[in-house]
Amino acid sequence: MNKVRQDKLRAILEATFDDGRLSRGESTALRAVMAELADEREALAFARNTAFEMAAGRIEAEPTRTLDWLRRVDKIIDNAGRRDVKPPDLEVRFSPGDGVLDLIRAALHNAEESIDVCVFTITDDRITDALLDAHRDDVAVRIVTDNAKRFDRGSDIARLAEAGVPVRHDPSDDHMHHKFAVIDRRTLLGGSYNWTRGATRNHENLVLLRDPRVVRPFIDAFEGLWKAFRP
Repeated sequence: MNKVRQDKLRAILEATFDDGRLSRGESTALRAVMAELADEREALAFARNTAFEMAAGRIEAEPTRTLDWLRRVDKIIDNAGRRDVKPPDLEVRFSPGDGVLDLIRAALHNAEESIDVCVFTITDDRITDALLDAHRDDVAVRIVTDNAKRFDRGSDIARLAEAGVPVRHDPSDDHMHHKFAVIDRRTLLGGSYNWTRGATRNHENLVLLRDPRVVRPFIDAFEGLWKAFRP
């Protein structure tokens, strides 16, 4: 990788680092740059090393903001490096056990643009933490849930809403009993699995699909509920 390209890449990273915060626009622009370098391992390695060098120079003065910037930039670089490895279009997991939980968390971690969650309830802090990490990474997270469950003991809905995640509830006496999520408008998570700690002990299932013919109706279903329900 020649010095001209190195200097250009360093300048791009420095521009996102000036105020110590990676904005949504900067995230989008940086993803586009890294996507162009997806097949250039040397360039991606240079970008990662440069990001760590920049962070090292500011970590003592601003540890929290610097680590947050570095974590987000490293995730963008990592995702770009895996673009040439096509993920499976279908994955199936079952519980008891943590297999379903691990698949949900991995899918949320890999989100780049949007996460639309439509679930009966959320009480598993491990999933909630993954949603909050995505929200802090400027991934557009939205949640549709059941109004009767938001006040349950252990419910994380209030915590998510207080962090700024948009949430809408079913206003009727009936239940919003769906359990699905759409990530980046191309990946579907769906099955019997509730997003609770107790579900890891139950006999449950989860399917991950990347088939537009299947994902599209779920996008439409989410948008319909989002418009019909209230904050």
